[in-house]
Formats: sequence, structure tokens, C-alpha cells
Amino acid sequence: MPLGPVEIVGLFILLIIVMVILSKSVKVVKEWERMIILRLGKYVGIRGPGIVFLVPFIDRGIVVDTRINTVDVPKQEVITKDNVTVRIDAVVYYRVMDPEKAVMKVRDYNYAIAMLGQTTIRDVIGQLELDEILTKREEINKRIQNIIDEITEPWGVKVSMVTLKAVELPEGMIRAMAYQAEAERIRRARIIEAEAERSAAQILSEAALTYERHPIALRLRELQTYVDIAKEKNVIVITESVSSRTVAEAITSALAIEKAKPQESSSAKE
Repeated sequence: MPLGPVEIVGLFILLIIVMVILSKSVKVVKEWERMIILRLGKYVGIRGPGIVFLVPFIDRGIVVDTRINTVDVPKQEVITKDNVTVRIDAVVYYRVMDPEKAVMKVRDYNYAIAMLGQTTIRDVIGQLELDEILTKREEINKRIQNIIDEITEPWGVKVSMVTLKAVELPEGMIRAMAYQAEAERIRRARIIEAEAERSAAQILSEAALTYERHPIALRLRELQTYVDIAKEKNVIVITESVSSRTVAEAITSALAIEKAKPQESSSAKE
């Protein structure tokens, strides 16, 4: 018996109803997800991963992601122990370990962790001085993590890591720190220069004592100085004395030797 237009429309509407019921009753839960089943508002269990069947219009499924999630803690201004205002930006890494507790114990665990991280950071930073904040970042991160993790444990959430992304200082404080660093570099340079002067003075003192014990060595050093000056073709004025005549003879001999060296080298090449 052929179907009339009314029967065809009725079957079409019935097919739509069946499809809607199936879409409400059949759910696919991914590997990293778990589904909390509430039947008429009452907790009945955890399902997944895989295909999960729900009773239409009676069961409600709440999907919980068990992977590591991140929460960007809102940037905030905090006054340190030494009365310096800094802006702190942090990130909290957490993972849901017990989906049942995460749904039943707290309304929105993601928002709750963000607010808890904000207040904990304010409390911890407020107990520290600026130098400690800048030099002990790892210790501060660990301390904040332990505090948040202890509070979120009843929620079935495990806080794996907390990191301070940025610590922003006031412009005046940045300039003051730059001046301090520049002064420290100048101080170190002067200390190094003074140590070099002291070492040089000590060496010269030892050389003076050596020349005092050995006058001939002093004379030879003097002659060597004249020879070095003569190499530059400079004018040397020496007063008339016995020693000066000796010095003049030594300079003349040295110059003759210096002039003879190029001639010997050229003849050797030929």
C-alpha cells in the first residue's frame, strides 16, 4: 500500500526525533578525556575513553580534560617588603588527577586556580625584598607551587609548576639600578688599575735594589736605553765628562753595528 503525503511527513519527523535522541545518548570520549555521568542530577560514575551511552533527557555528561593545562595569572601590582611596587606576571601548570573531585568539589577549577594563584603570589612576594625576587626566582616558584598544590589537592587537581614570566620594575628603580651597576663597574676598574700599579711599583722597587747592588748592570741598562733612542734617529745631548765620552763611544759603536746589519743581510741574499 503506497504511503501518502501525511505518512511520509510523519516518518520524516520520526527520523529527525530518532537522530536527535541518538545524538543525545551516544557520546565519543577521547583518550585524554573522562566523562562524569549525572543521572537526574545524581553522580553515578565516570565513563571513557571510547563510546559512552547516555539515557536521553535523564543522563548528563560532563567532559573533563586530564591533560596538563595552563592558567595565565592576571598581571598585578605587588608591594615588596622593602616598599617597592612591582608588576608580576605568572603562569600556573596543573593537571586534573581526580575528575570526580574536580567536578563535585569546585564549581570552576580553572577560574579558582587562577584566582588562588593571584592571591598566593601577592602574599609570597609581599614577604620578600626586591633583591630576593630578582635573584631567587626558582625558590619563589617552588614555594608558590607548594602552597597552591596543597590547597588544590582536595579538588583532585595537581599543580605541577608555577613560573614567574616577568617582574616589571618602576622606571625610577630601573634607572637607579643602572647607575648602581655603572658605579660598580667603575669601582672594579679602579681596583684593577690600582692593583696593577702596586704590582708595577713592587717590580720597579726590586729592580732598583738590583741596580743598587750591581752598578755595572745599571750602566749597561743606560747604554741600552741610548741605543734604543738612537734607533729612532733622535738627537741626544750628553754633557762633557769621562762617563759621557764613554757613553758617546758606546752610542757610536752601536750605530755602526746597526748600519752594518742591513749590508750584511743584502750581501747574504746575493
